[in-house]
Amino acid sequence: MRKVFDVLLAAGAAALLFALPVWAAADPAQLVKSVTAHVIDIVKAKTGATREAAFREVLRTDFDLPYMARLALGTHWNEASEQQRARFLAALETAEVRAYSERLGMLAGFTLTIDKVDSRPNGVWIVDSLLSQASRQPIKLEWEVRDNGQGPRIADVKIAGVSMFLTKRSEFNSYILNNGGTVEPLVKELEVRAARQ
Repeated sequence: MRKVFDVLLAAGAAALLFALPVWAAADPAQLVKSVTAHVIDIVKAKTGATREAAFREVLRTDFDLPYMARLALGTHWNEASEQQRARFLAALETAEVRAYSERLGMLAGFTLTIDKVDSRPNGVWIVDSLLSQASRQPIKLEWEVRDNGQGPRIADVKIAGVSMFLTKRSEFNSYILNNGGTVEPLVKELEVRAARQ
């Protein structure tokens, strides 16, 4: 069961963190297809701080990180000050980059197959795909790609039907409610995690 969880976690990491630049993929399906190849290139060619820097650049360039942070913080986003939002975003980015850069070695050998692309209103596409490896059952990934005027960017990924950032929202909401009902304790905890990794 632990191996299945590790594979799902690595798949989520790949889905959330890594894509080629928006200019390299004019349509959502191409953007998503490019993710696995780029992740594997980074994993094969870089280690340690160099790998983290490559992942951080991809996250900043190709993902709608402010949207993802708002989604993860949920209704608490509106309660946070501008300073808390900025600190939350920075700590979340650092924690995610570091955590996932350590787990992605297992993605070598995976292939991504696009099943279909559904266009939604307001510049949103849902890209259904399968992440496969020869000896394992395929993992269904559903990518949400949004264009908020800056070109298509990854906004969320569902792994086997579970949204990665709605999962984060549940975790963060629980932490906030168990620590006084305000955002500040969560921001401090994320900063501590980011600093020690």
